[in-house]
Amino acid sequence: MKDAVRKLKSLSSKEARESNERFAILGSNMLGVRVPDIRALAKETGKDHLLAIELWKTGIHEARVLATMIDHPDHVTEEQMDNWTKDFNSWDICDHACGNLFDKTRFAYSKAVEWSKREGEYEKRAGFALMAYLAVHDKKSDDKRFLKFLPIIKREARDDRNFVRKAVNWALREIGKRSAALNKAAIETAKEIRQSGDGKWVASDALRELQSDAVQKRLRRKN
Repeated sequence: MKDAVRKLKSLSSKEARESNERFAILGSNMLGVRVPDIRALAKETGKDHLLAIELWKTGIHEARVLATMIDHPDHVTEEQMDNWTKDFNSWDICDHACGNLFDKTRFAYSKAVEWSKREGEYEKRAGFALMAYLAVHDKKSDDKRFLKFLPIIKREARDDRNFVRKAVNWALREIGKRSAALNKAAIETAKEIRQSGDGKWVASDALRELQSDAVQKRLRRKN
């Protein structure tokens, strides 16, 4: 663990820290390491569940990002997922955990639903980030699994906290780009959200993409 942290520190730079600040990636325990450099280190390190656990415990932002990249999804427990989610203190560590690791676990679908009800901004974001990543990465599941997410998206579209509403919108768009049937259902959900008077930005932004010529042409080619 100490060796991995030492390597991360050697990769830190003022430019990376300034870039983080521009993208609202904030935190007191941040080294300032570019994500491509962390990915290269993860590839060099290989999968290591125990090391991932130790790296997370350091509380160092980049060490936690590395942990999401090297942990093995088959060894991740529900307790670990819940504990890590409670530690989220920025949108990017939330998204790294969900997109690098959590969406590949057997608990992904149930946690997406569970976390969508959480009060904490980043915990709640995690639920919708998981939905978005599952829509992109899970190529095998049928549409029914994703249709179940749409009522949840409609319910939570009223949450106007920045990092929640952006994730709700993201999940709606990714589900709606997965297939023609899901596109139709997602558009209908967006229209219902807009009509309700809450979550107008979530709905309008999603409709702009889901009804676009580019998305419609891509879906027609898939059918």
